[in-house]
Amino acid sequence: MRKILVSVSTLAVAAVLGACSAGAGDGAGETQLAVAQPTSSVPTTTAPSTSEPPSSPSSTPSPSSTKKSTPKSTPSTSKPAVKAAEGVPCSSPDGACVDLSAHKAWISRGGKIIYGPVPMLPGKKGSTTPVGNFRVLSKEKMHYSKEFDNAPMPNSVFFYPGDAFHAGSLSNYSNGCIHLSNAASLKFYNTLKIGDVVQVVR
Repeated sequence: MRKILVSVSTLAVAAVLGACSAGAGDGAGETQLAVAQPTSSVPTTTAPSTSEPPSSPSSTPSPSSTKKSTPKSTPSTSKPAVKAAEGVPCSSPDGACVDLSAHKAWISRGGKIIYGPVPMLPGKKGSTTPVGNFRVLSKEKMHYSKEFDNAPMPNSVFFYPGDAFHAGSLSNYSNGCIHLSNAASLKFYNTLKIGDVVQVVR
């Protein structure tokens, strides 16, 4: 009886051992696959890390490009502003200046007087010459005033609708224009260009 029990127990132990070894063999294969899978997945996890360094070099050129753009803008802002010419009552460094009270006119370029002062006569009461900042609108070598019986206006430089520098009497006030001598009117006509500043002060 004992022999039968011993033999049965040995058979059961052998069956259990056989089952564990087979299970262990399957489990070992699974663990090897499981280990192999993480090792094969490691390159996929390291791939993003290798893709990070290229992004850092691409970000480094952008600061260098901004450094290149900043020096370009600094020279343009460092240009000094040109001031009006000394001895002229106007604030513009370029164009014509007219002082109605002093009966004088100038032409300046780049903050320097290039012509004047020369005597002038403005508009009379009721037809005063406008005060302010204007631009040369047009030029006409010989203009005839339709308002005043086709009165001749040689060397006309218009800076306001109906008002111009032109050759005229220096003893009789105008109807709003600025009378200059023949020589002065020719100089104003030849020097001033359309768009030039005309500043009239009182």
